[in-house]
Amino acid sequence: MNNSIAGLDLAKNVFHVVFFDRHFKEVRKRMLRRNQVLAFFANTPPVLIGMEACSGSSYWGRELIKLGHEVKIIAPQHVKPYVRGNKNDYNDARGIAAAAKIPGMPTVPVKTIEDQDIQAAHRMRTQCIRDRTALCNSMRGLLAEYGIVLARGVSKVRKGIPELLEDPDNALTPFFKEMLARRYEQLVEIDGHIDFYTQKIKQRAKEDDACKRLQTIPGFGPINASAFKSAVGDGSAFSKGRDVSASLGVVPRQHSSGGKDNLLGISKRGDRYLRSLLVHGARSTVRAAANKDDQLSQWINRLRERRGIHKASVALANKMARIGWAVLHNKTTYRASLGAGAMGGDASGGGSEQGL
Repeated sequence: MNNSIAGLDLAKNVFHVVFFDRHFKEVRKRMLRRNQVLAFFANTPPVLIGMEACSGSSYWGRELIKLGHEVKIIAPQHVKPYVRGNKNDYNDARGIAAAAKIPGMPTVPVKTIEDQDIQAAHRMRTQCIRDRTALCNSMRGLLAEYGIVLARGVSKVRKGIPELLEDPDNALTPFFKEMLARRYEQLVEIDGHIDFYTQKIKQRAKEDDACKRLQTIPGFGPINASAFKSAVGDGSAFSKGRDVSASLGVVPRQHSSGGKDNLLGISKRGDRYLRSLLVHGARSTVRAAANKDDQLSQWINRLRERRGIHKASVALANKMARIGWAVLHNKTTYRASLGAGAMGGDASGGGSEQGL
């Protein structure tokens, strides 16, 4: 590594790269076609390459690391303040390089191909769930035009549609019933897709050592353990657990001035999907804690009594993120016998029966 920095502006077909020396003086720039990128960097001495987080950034990160370069992937909101002048590709690359040279700049981990597989499975599963929700709402809306109101919820729609199709005395015409039956077939098909992706995720979580260790933490099941692992990786991109919880938006938002701290609600930054999984897993653990007397459950029950179930759930999600980072970073497991936030070499804290 020769202390040089390169800012690489990623795109679908045309890439732009700007190089800077150790004093951050621009030395050269280059436009590259997609099929030229790897060959170009293969003949370039090892440098620190900054890239904006986007689709494809992990792929390029893995390939450039194989060529001996150091890679920093930076979230777009952290790059934007360093882009000067008019909007163009070279200025974007310069801004990326300027952000990459800042000490302590938050970075996005370069995902392994295994983590990317799991993330893709979660994305596909989530899209199917959204499609199912949209389909159920569409059928409920159409039925309302005929004076039939189905209760909210997928299970209510799944149960109610066949009954309506078989009822000869309702207001539905044969023509509409035929179309509704086709929509119901779509619902059954989407249910099958969701089950398929869910089983694939659970199977991978069962085989992955890091996911198995995460599931020793209360509130972590196979779904959110695999999602957490695919997002955080081995934890090396974060210096401490609080950075992980902050990146997921489960820490208080600050509005402080004049030496007076003013803490507001949680910031809700970062991955909304993973944050929702953590909160749902935490909520199930909070409910189960009422019948337990271990140290973590005692902490949960005291907090729930003071602040209510919702704030207790978010506070536990914060703690889960921190413990999850420690489990991944230290390659260890959660041990409830040592206390609310302790980890040890063997799993003795049961958490996989709760959560997602």
